[in-house]
Amino acid sequence: MSYQLADEYFQRIHQIMSLLDDENVEIIGAMKKFGPRNLQSIARKSGVPYPTVYTRVNKLGTQGLLDTWTYPNLAKIGLARSMVLLTPSPGREVTASEALKIPGYWLWIARCTGECNGYYSQHAVPVENRQDFVQYLDQIVSSGLATNYRIFWLGDYHSHIPNFEYYDFKKRAWRFDWPAWLSLFTKGKLQNVPEEKESSKDDFDKNDLLILKELMTDARKKLSELSQMIGMTLPAAKYRFDNLARRGFLQDYVIQVLPYPPEISDLYEVRLDFGEHKAMVAKENFFKRLPFVLNYSRIKGTNSTTVRVYLPRTEVNNLLTLLSALVRGDAIDRFSYMLLDPMTIQAQTFHYKAFDD
Repeated sequence: MSYQLADEYFQRIHQIMSLLDDENVEIIGAMKKFGPRNLQSIARKSGVPYPTVYTRVNKLGTQGLLDTWTYPNLAKIGLARSMVLLTPSPGREVTASEALKIPGYWLWIARCTGECNGYYSQHAVPVENRQDFVQYLDQIVSSGLATNYRIFWLGDYHSHIPNFEYYDFKKRAWRFDWPAWLSLFTKGKLQNVPEEKESSKDDFDKNDLLILKELMTDARKKLSELSQMIGMTLPAAKYRFDNLARRGFLQDYVIQVLPYPPEISDLYEVRLDFGEHKAMVAKENFFKRLPFVLNYSRIKGTNSTTVRVYLPRTEVNNLLTLLSALVRGDAIDRFSYMLLDPMTIQAQTFHYKAFDD
């Protein structure tokens, strides 16, 4: 690495850590709790003056350190979310990844290594076409493009912001308290967490889908832009948006913060298998205490949870040590993990064009 490249490398790391100050953290916390759309409301809730909130949110966004979008309640629009692990045949990697996209249901695809050496993908499949999708994956294998696949149907999507209790604002450094987190999972007081209620398909039309699609790319999309897109007046567009929110179509506001520089961090998908359903439900509440958990979903028909983890590379071995200790302590039955390659990530919104009023 040349001196110039090394200088840019460390400058980028310093830039990211320097932006994690008290005011930005207050703003980020308010955005997650109250939603990211109304910056004036965020200013009131966080106690940070509105001009400062406006400037800081825009700066974080333009520098790629903050992104916001809305995760829709896919079940309410008749879609079932799945996670697919596909192992391509040697030499057929590119074709296999393209085959995952052909039905148009894909949401997210990336190369992965670990439990699966191939592709990790998520899909939003019309409920009535779930078996057709499984048969299509069978054909990918039978055609020789892949040697095998596994499919998991997922429950609700839950996202978190980093737990800044473990961030030292003076030192601009994170504290990874692995012994405390081990104790939390093995000895922590279990809380009663309500069961996820299975959502069913609700009434909606093409314009509702267009609004949800736009919010899935940008949670702060202006109502004026939405009204132009669906060809309605601003009051009518606002009524549509408020109605979707009231009826539970907006499942989660995702506030994606970059807590660690990507140059020194890794992205993982970790599956935790619990001995019983009750233990899984009770311990899910601990995830938000961990500063490296981005999101998680239950795997339907199992006592398992799949967790997205973003962590400095130097801490990965400590994570694996923690997971191994959780197995020995009977907090979980087993675990598996995959390293996801951020440079290969491709994403799109749900396949709204296939819907016919």
